[in-house]
Amino acid sequence: MTRKPISRSAAVAASGSVLAALAAPAAHAEWGLNMTEGVTTLSGHIYALHMHVFWWCVAIGVFVFAWMILSMVRYRKSQGAVPDTKMVHSTKVEIIWTVIPVIILVIMAVPAARTLVRIEDTSGSTVNIKVTGYQWKWQYEYLESGVHFFSTIARDSDAARQLGATTDVNQVPNYLLEVDNPLVVPVGTKVRLLITSQDVIHAWWVPAFAVKKDAIPGFVNEAWFEIQPDKVGIYRGQCAELCGRDHAFMPIVVEAKSPEDFQAWIEQHKSQQQASAPAAPSAG
Repeated sequence: MTRKPISRSAAVAASGSVLAALAAPAAHAEWGLNMTEGVTTLSGHIYALHMHVFWWCVAIGVFVFAWMILSMVRYRKSQGAVPDTKMVHSTKVEIIWTVIPVIILVIMAVPAARTLVRIEDTSGSTVNIKVTGYQWKWQYEYLESGVHFFSTIARDSDAARQLGATTDVNQVPNYLLEVDNPLVVPVGTKVRLLITSQDVIHAWWVPAFAVKKDAIPGFVNEAWFEIQPDKVGIYRGQCAELCGRDHAFMPIVVEAKSPEDFQAWIEQHKSQQQASAPAAPSAG
């Protein structure tokens, strides 16, 4: 079987298509070489730790490769270099290449340990929310106010994903990443999440918060975040644990409001829940 040679025009056209795809706005939207900093105080600490370790790794890499290149250039055979067959052991060198890495590891380990302690420290929270995972939705319960509701994928996304649907998903805003009832939280306030599940294992994950915790049946995991005061907005995440057939259709949306707007939202939902609650039977 013979293979036809690719014509020059076809090769140029193919390369042009690849370049056009790389230059498309959609391709650049997700482009990034570094970890994003996030919008919470916790994500800021994690980002700082990441950069701390990153620059140490860069320095180590530069030193090792520079030394290697220098050795290959200066001590190459063509320059008359002769291998030293006498030096088989050096206590001084072994001490140096043991002590220096230990010091570097300690310099990395101390801030890493501090950050791990911060991640698990849920004390001092003002807002406490119980998060329960279901196939395939989330339930949120505000423990201080009693407000509670379910959050499921938005109707337009759910309709567009169905087999045989004729909807153009590119025309659906935030396709598969929108919900009917977002979780609402205040900025500048420490929020504690009590995360569990009613059926199978799920995972509550919002990348901008640097929070990812498993929701396990019969077990309560804790997580916390505090959104920076100037980061009012909407943040999206997803279930990050394969929880069944419709796992991909279990989004998370968090709406961050100012403390005043958050309190007004709480009062509004408390009134709505009280109005919709069934009347207590009269005694008689």
